[in-house]
Amino acid sequence: MYFRSILLLAAALAICSDAPDLSRFRLPFASEVSPNVLSATPAPGIFVWTVDQARSQPREMGEQSKLTIIRYVDGEFAKAIHPLPHEKTGYKIPAGRPLDEQKLQDEVRREGAIAGPGDTVQITRIEFRSREIAIQINGGGKKKFHLLEHLQVGMGDVPPPAMSDHPEEGRGTTIILDYGRPLPDLGPDDVKRDLSVLLDFSKQHSAAVNWMDTLPPDVQQAIRDHRALVGMDQEMVIAALGRPEHKVRERDPGGTETEDWIYGTPPAKTTFVTFGGDKVIRVKVFNDPDAPNSTGAN
Repeated sequence: MYFRSILLLAAALAICSDAPDLSRFRLPFASEVSPNVLSATPAPGIFVWTVDQARSQPREMGEQSKLTIIRYVDGEFAKAIHPLPHEKTGYKIPAGRPLDEQKLQDEVRREGAIAGPGDTVQITRIEFRSREIAIQINGGGKKKFHLLEHLQVGMGDVPPPAMSDHPEEGRGTTIILDYGRPLPDLGPDDVKRDLSVLLDFSKQHSAAVNWMDTLPPDVQQAIRDHRALVGMDQEMVIAALGRPEHKVRERDPGGTETEDWIYGTPPAKTTFVTFGGDKVIRVKVFNDPDAPNSTGAN
């Protein structure tokens, strides 16, 4: 098959040999071709290997995965397995590798511990970096900057507010999961698994589940279905849809201020959740493939 292909291509180029710019591309005739070339056949394994290699490349984390991790991991409680060091900039551990217990003990002796084995801690913030996920525990190890505490108004000898107004700040820590490469596509259980060298989630009730148990049944179902409902507050909407990609504030002719949380980008499915104060007053979904009418309001 390969030999016939060479002959046909050579014949076609020979016919066009009078064209001034094509003669130099003419292939040799069969008599000029090495027997080794004629007997060679394409190696199908090369292409298959390339495809398999491309398929084996891990997917990088997308925005939807980040929102899902925030929704189901941020706010969760866990028990400390080892003492957790007080770190302002974060205690880094390589994801998926055994814990270096000696290094951890040295860090605890140097910086002190924010929790001991068996103590309950809470995840209070999650930050995604190019190759790392920073998990803030109990508010993190840094104190916040409060502008009013640094302003001195010329009112005689009145002292500024005391720094002890925020006694709990800076008493936590941050655990940094280092993946050593662009973040792979992970889910909430994957993040908990990578934290399991320091934190035990198995015996803790989910903070999200406990909170959902207090909500009306229709709101619970809407959150499971990832839908927003009129009357929801911001926390409920975040639980259902995640944090919005865009926010737009407007003021109607009557002076009422509203805020739209926008999920998606046209022409794909796009959801507009409108807040009046802290409650949802309107939900509109456009181009929903699952709805009978592609444009409408929930």
